[in-house]
Amino acid sequence: MTIQARRERERAERERLIVTAAMELAESEGWGAVTTRRLAAEVEYSQPVLYSHFRGKGHIMAAVAVEGCAELATSLRAARTGADGARTALGAVATAYTDFARRRPALYDAMFTHAVDLPFASPEAPAPLHDAFGELRAVVRPLAPDGDDVGVRTEMYWACLHGLATLRHSARLPEKAHARRLALVVDLFGQHR
Repeated sequence: MTIQARRERERAERERLIVTAAMELAESEGWGAVTTRRLAAEVEYSQPVLYSHFRGKGHIMAAVAVEGCAELATSLRAARTGADGARTALGAVATAYTDFARRRPALYDAMFTHAVDLPFASPEAPAPLHDAFGELRAVVRPLAPDGDDVGVRTEMYWACLHGLATLRHSARLPEKAHARRLALVVDLFGQHR
């Protein structure tokens, strides 16, 4: 291994360590606890080393969001491909999405509620963002009416799931009706052509 390759590997490992520490700290104490000073102490590097990888907390949150989208895409893909039939897959993905948001609230916030410097809904978006949206699109497409704009229909499906996840997280909706709400989303988007 060349010296340059070793340095690049070590740099990638440091970045991964910083992103993982930020995710763990945010999940345990909230994003308010994630500061560059605190992260530097957690990963045992100086603040200048952190700044050599990320320009600040916002860029760290963006890296966390990208990692979260990769994790979400994997979860949604497993739900979609493990389901028997298009309508069942729609419900399985809805459940997987809202369960992900419930299980990883700080990660979900970095992905979809906090302002981060990521180009969503554009060709320049990192691949994991495309992958996560692609899984939503893949489950919506088979049930979309002929001639319908599948992209817009997918955005609406996502908006419903995001709204439910966000309102559930903030305890604005009673938990006992969550399954019924998901069933209504499936009814809304799962009409066969």
